[in-house]
Amino acid sequence: MFRKSYLTFVLLLSAIPLTAQILDPVQWEAKLEKTGRRTYTITVKAVIEKGWHLYSQQEYGDTGPVSTTFSFAESTGNYELDGKTTESEGIAKYDDIFQMNIRYFEHAATFTQKVIMINDKAGEIRGDVFYMVCNDQQCLPPITKEFSVAVPARQKTAVPAENPETPSKPVTERQQELVKSNNATAHKTAASKSSHYKAETDSEVKNVVTTTSTMVPPVRGDRHETKVKDQITSPATGPSPEKVESQHQDKANPGFFSVFFIAFLAGFTALLTPCVFPMIPMTVSFFTKHSKTKARGIRNAVMYGASIIFIYVFLGTVVTYVFGADALNALSTNVGFNLFFFALLVVFATSFLGAFEIMLPNSWANAADRRADQGGIIGILFMALALAIVSFSCTGPIVGTLLVDAAQRGLTAPLIGMFGFSLALALPFMLFAMFPGWMNSLPRSGGWLNTVKVSLGFLELAFAFKFLSNADLVLQLHWLKREVFLAVWIAIFGTLALYLFGKISLPHDSIVSRLSIGRLGLALLTTAFVIYMIPGLWGAPLKLISGFPPPATYSESPYGISSGSEAKNSVTLPLPEGAEYGADHLITFKDYDKGMAYARLQKKPVLLDFTGYACVNCRKMEQKVWPDPQVLNLLKNDIVLISLYVDDKRKLSEKEQYVSKITGHKIKTIGNKWSDFQIRKYNINAQPYYVLVDHDGNNLNTPAAYTPDIATYASWLREGIKAYHAAVTP
Repeated sequence: MFRKSYLTFVLLLSAIPLTAQILDPVQWEAKLEKTGRRTYTITVKAVIEKGWHLYSQQEYGDTGPVSTTFSFAESTGNYELDGKTTESEGIAKYDDIFQMNIRYFEHAATFTQKVIMINDKAGEIRGDVFYMVCNDQQCLPPITKEFSVAVPARQKTAVPAENPETPSKPVTERQQELVKSNNATAHKTAASKSSHYKAETDSEVKNVVTTTSTMVPPVRGDRHETKVKDQITSPATGPSPEKVESQHQDKANPGFFSVFFIAFLAGFTALLTPCVFPMIPMTVSFFTKHSKTKARGIRNAVMYGASIIFIYVFLGTVVTYVFGADALNALSTNVGFNLFFFALLVVFATSFLGAFEIMLPNSWANAADRRADQGGIIGILFMALALAIVSFSCTGPIVGTLLVDAAQRGLTAPLIGMFGFSLALALPFMLFAMFPGWMNSLPRSGGWLNTVKVSLGFLELAFAFKFLSNADLVLQLHWLKREVFLAVWIAIFGTLALYLFGKISLPHDSIVSRLSIGRLGLALLTTAFVIYMIPGLWGAPLKLISGFPPPATYSESPYGISSGSEAKNSVTLPLPEGAEYGADHLITFKDYDKGMAYARLQKKPVLLDFTGYACVNCRKMEQKVWPDPQVLNLLKNDIVLISLYVDDKRKLSEKEQYVSKITGHKIKTIGNKWSDFQIRKYNINAQPYYVLVDHDGNNLNTPAAYTPDIATYASWLREGIKAYHAAVTP
């Protein structure tokens, strides 16, 4: 009894912030800055409340989050946009829910657009920003906010300072311009939505602006109008965007450790290739025998290792700054980049498998050798360069793959990746020079080195299909669906297992008379991995590799084939009118009235699921909480599920469209309708949001939001179900 009372108390407390709360966690500030005779820069800054994040302008397609997009009104001959959008760096991260690389901002973000004024008249530049924000518990429907900046008339002749007619307020006087949200929106066409902006700043011209906003679904074209104007004449409260942003940038990115660790393992693997491993005893012997003292030999070896690290970190720096982190990051959604790297990795894999060798020109190695003979620090540096060139046929594919992956995480990640890789490569040279006796424990060079190289070739080939899958997902060709992707991986790793067992051989392989313990262990591990992937062909989630195959919804059988789960109904019910099968074969209604009618027929309570296609935490609940047997059993057998998508962009018929009494704008889409219903009925605009109701729409218990704890969510469901049956029992 105490436990139930305590649970009820906790749920009531957790619901307190959910009531009477229309969230608006982003405040916007805009300013106009004069940068030249006719050039200006518009800078729009977002101050984001702690715990929330704003998605970048990167395009994610229909399967990812809603991108931030800026649009500008037609200039009518007064100005023209110069270039595209630029934005502050933000945070790059692989998202397990969307299964793609995303970029977002925390605390603050800065967007800029350069413009060129065509005439000298005073005017106004109007625009809007379309964006979506989430935190670790909920997402808000995408909204549009308008902004405008005033452009002063340009003086044709300079006025002397001593002239009594000099105006008391110069044109460059700073005035505040803020873009702050209220419920409203702007109407922009899809063509204007693609206008982006870019920037550099000098002197400033700030002006009072009028802003509007509204909650709208992520419709990539139509934007629905309603305006509640509010003039802002003072800066937003709280820390300045610059201060907040600088504080955030000082924090270490937790993803960098994984970059370093993976790169370090890759460097250690590169050591075991036939291009590098034989160089260890040769190089260490050179330093120990050609140095006058042991200390000098150790010093030279340490300098040699440091030179290796310098060369690879320098390579990472050059690649990143030549191509740019944003350009490399585009390969998460850019078809051309994905196809290019698919082809590149296939070439690398073919080389590792023994078809040919990828080598840099011999003249490069000879030139480095000649400089190495000079001795001293410069000589040691060129010895390290010679190693990098000679071993390129083995290390090049590994380094290339690392740079491609790391560059998607920002400017710093490639440098950290190259440092980890080169550190693993350099450590043996330094350690064996310090402790020459360890050399006796090294295995002899032989056929096992080629086995390592061939195994890397199979891995490169498997990774190549990830890039091909990305291109297929963006184009929605459905050529490489989840089952096909897994079949390819099963074939690749199955062949690798046969190779490790010695059943097949490739060029440059030695005859395998018996298997070593290490090779047998790798063969068994690879076989186990193949067996693990096979159930994925029938819908198993395969959580260990969830980031590599296409999502379960991108498959020939999105809801799986097996029906043996204890949580499934023993008798398959016919699909009711207006319903469809959702995740885990749940009967799901997306229409409120049809769902309610079915609930009355079945005499069950209703779970209203306010959700969104682009809602990250909604997907987390559906993938990690709902599939649990104790929850799934309740969802299948004891309630009727009505999922209301606030970002459903399908148009309502003219007859169904209406003007919202809350926001004042016309409700044109299904998503608008459910968003307005949620705000009107429950005074909240965040998703996920769950409400258990009876057939008259009355709450059975306190509504819940994001609840990752399975036991708590299941208890909440049981509480509402019990309340329903207690009310209907005479």
